Amino acid sequence: MAQQYTRNMIRSVFIEMLDERPLDEITVTDLVGRCEINRKTFYYYYQDLYAVLSEIFQAELDRVLARSVDANSWEQGFIEAVSFAAGHKRAIYHVYHSMRREELERYLYAAAGDVMTRYVERESEGIHASAGDKRIIAQFYQSALTQMVMTWVGQGMKDDAKTLILRIGQLFDGNIRLSLERSVKLPVMPWKGID
Repeated sequence: MAQQYTRNMIRSVFIEMLDERPLDEITVTDLVGRCEINRKTFYYYYQDLYAVLSEIFQAELDRVLARSVDANSWEQGFIEAVSFAAGHKRAIYHVYHSMRREELERYLYAAAGDVMTRYVERESEGIHASAGDKRIIAQFYQSALTQMVMTWVGQGMKDDAKTLILRIGQLFDGNIRLSLERSVKLPVMPWKGID
């Protein structure tokens, strides 16, 4: 119990610090000072600050995946995934402009992948689309959503993320189902590189 408390405190303080300044301006010394723990305690839990960042994104991904199971639409699931970024805009902006930008992109890609795969599977009920085509459709939207959010972050997150995601949903409403229906009419392709 105490170990989990310490881990949570380190992650929470690290996010606070990321809200204040760029990632490359945060040191372990700064973090342990604010947490009121010693360096040895920090290194007991984490190899370095990047390990803290990775764990933050993994914990957030686990939370999103658990909640997206109940989402009625891909939009709801992805809004949940982007809520962390929307709630910590400066921290996310600092990660985006650091050498650890790929952590953010990996998190978004994984979240979008889970949300879209579940949605495509639900939409394909009663439609005999090929498994390869379902993967292509899910990966297409996974990649598009990830890039849209990365662009949103890079442009300073000025627009409301929820509004943007809902608008994308309105603009492309029905396209996934139409793609699945088209798959039935097309010859099955032996996709090798789609996973």
